[in-house]
Amino acid sequence: MDSDGTRDARGTHADRVPRPAGPPQVPPRPTQAPGGPPRPDGSAFLTWLRTPRPEAAPGVWRFGHRPRPEVEPEQIPARQLLSGAFIAFLVGYLIWSLVSNRYLGQYWLWPYYAVTPEEWKIPENHGDAVKGDIASRIYYGLVAFGIMMGAGRLGRWSEVWRRYIVPVLRRVASPPADATAPTPEDDPAQWNALRAAGAADAADRLGADARAGLMRDVDHARITRAWQGVRSGRHSLATFTGAVLREGAAACLHPSGERDLPGRLARHDLVTGQVRLGTTADDPRNPYAYRGTGMALGPELLGTSLLAVGPAGSGKTGGVVRPLVESLCLHALAGRAAVVVVGAAGAGLGPVDAYDVVVRVGNPESVYDLDLYGGTTDPDEAAAVLAEALVGDLADPHPSGDSRRSTTVLAQLLGPYRAVHGRFPSVPELRQLLDGAPAPLGALRKALTEGGQESLLRELDARERQLGQPGDVGGVLADRVALLDRPAFAGFFDTSGQTRPFSLRALDHPVRVRIDLPQRGHADASRILSRLVLAQFAASVAVREDRSLFACLVLDDATGVVTPEAVRGIQRLRSANAGVIMTLRTLDDAPRPLRSPLLGSIGCRVALSGLTPWDGQDFAEVWGKEWIEARDVTDRQIIAETPAGKAVHMLRRVITGNAPTARAVTVRQVERERWSASELAHAVPPGHAVLSLTSVRGEHAPPLLVDLRHPGA
Repeated sequence: MDSDGTRDARGTHADRVPRPAGPPQVPPRPTQAPGGPPRPDGSAFLTWLRTPRPEAAPGVWRFGHRPRPEVEPEQIPARQLLSGAFIAFLVGYLIWSLVSNRYLGQYWLWPYYAVTPEEWKIPENHGDAVKGDIASRIYYGLVAFGIMMGAGRLGRWSEVWRRYIVPVLRRVASPPADATAPTPEDDPAQWNALRAAGAADAADRLGADARAGLMRDVDHARITRAWQGVRSGRHSLATFTGAVLREGAAACLHPSGERDLPGRLARHDLVTGQVRLGTTADDPRNPYAYRGTGMALGPELLGTSLLAVGPAGSGKTGGVVRPLVESLCLHALAGRAAVVVVGAAGAGLGPVDAYDVVVRVGNPESVYDLDLYGGTTDPDEAAAVLAEALVGDLADPHPSGDSRRSTTVLAQLLGPYRAVHGRFPSVPELRQLLDGAPAPLGALRKALTEGGQESLLRELDARERQLGQPGDVGGVLADRVALLDRPAFAGFFDTSGQTRPFSLRALDHPVRVRIDLPQRGHADASRILSRLVLAQFAASVAVREDRSLFACLVLDDATGVVTPEAVRGIQRLRSANAGVIMTLRTLDDAPRPLRSPLLGSIGCRVALSGLTPWDGQDFAEVWGKEWIEARDVTDRQIIAETPAGKAVHMLRRVITGNAPTARAVTVRQVERERWSASELAHAVPPGHAVLSLTSVRGEHAPPLLVDLRHPGA
């Protein structure tokens, strides 16, 4: 077992060509998980793969999406439209009846008489009379057509056709699924990219497996990822082709050997990498182009990080976090992502079988341990990460100092200890060193003196001089370490190599990790561990070799995690192809000076129903204002000056009960908040959320009201 992660957790890249072994006998999974949407596998795989996915605005569910116009067209009420069309038809029919029965004279026949030869009108000339009869009928038809065209234009028959007739014809005349199959040149099931590169045999094998129902959406995404590795030069074409010919759709497996998750609750599209969260509400506050469309997120949006704020029971975990975690685990099986999920035990973050590594801190039955120092061998780096975890939440942990002094204190102890023992101290040993216990410090000094470590001896001397001095942070650090030095954690954070510690250095591999924190009776320790994981995550993703692998950290409850260094670390994640998903019950769980920087550094913001007005004010400020067209309507009473007018006004008042008025409409451009604090607090229905998105390319989606209750619709 290496120090940068457990052997089982790392394995090999999922996009690497696997070892030459036969395909594992994976039993077919059900096409639908209990209560979940259908999976695109079996006979439905080809239909799913060939469904169009047009380009769309950020956050729009692209699977089968039909773009809408940017501006809402003028919509005539159905009753008015149909009645107007019928009345126009009656008027046209009446005019034609009057014309054809000569009630309006014969002037409308003058063009016919002007262009028709005279002999066509003589009854004795039978041949020419037949021609005249045919010509007259054609002329009558043209006149009738012109009258009905005018009536149709007045009655908006074209709008009736588009709104009511065309949808019916489309449903009746829609071809079967096989008839909509694309041409072989455009069919993604033909794997034309492989054929163009000379791997026609591999393309034929994959196409045959797809048609036989042996391929799933995860298989397609995984093999596509492996082919990208071949194109980038990380793998050879011959090895990739050999693996595909041997194993078919089961080639290039994830190190766990899994080809899918045990169950799905959300709707996923691994071609675009999206997971559907809900449907944009048909609300006037949403832009018309977004109304009624599916709302989905993918790595291109999560790369800017996400923050969801809402009270308990508003749907943060079930409506936002759980679908995103499920999507990231699918991406990990496809070799595209590495995910670390941190939350309380039983928080509803998916079954244990959906993860490769499960760390249960405080549970004696846990197979894996958590590396307290993040797998690093650099004392300064370990001290910086540990100081952030221990005292990063303290605004002013000591007079006239900051977290850099805490880092210095820890480095003064970690460096000498590692030089002597070849490892970092355990939690009880670190607590004794910070407390200034004479025996451990004396033994450390003696070992450094015998080893001739003069520079490290000076570090230890400086630490001993600071002990007991005013402003020394050693006591604060020792008190925080004491929260981890409890009997419940006696078997954890071991540094002797006797356990299987997991390190976030393993994030350069497609690994799925879940860390269960102890909540009952150890809330402060859980916050320390959350800050520790976030600090290690930010430090690890910055030094990854393969940044094409998306890395994501999910914090189901980020209470006490938001610190100045954490905000700076989140700002740097976008360039490392990584992101953080965080949830808060209220923004009050973050220090007031850090709320605006936190909302500014995160690209995807979610405000769920039940938000407080003061939390809504922070969201309203970060979402800004927009120019809208305001219509002011004024009713002015009409004053009659003549006796007849006064009589008419009196009659109208008796009939309607209101005085005669004239309405004046004033239209002006005003600047207003996109969502006000009051609207966020009181106008968001239960099961809904207001969500704004930003992609890693800088594309924005405005704040949208989204229904989270039916994500798979």
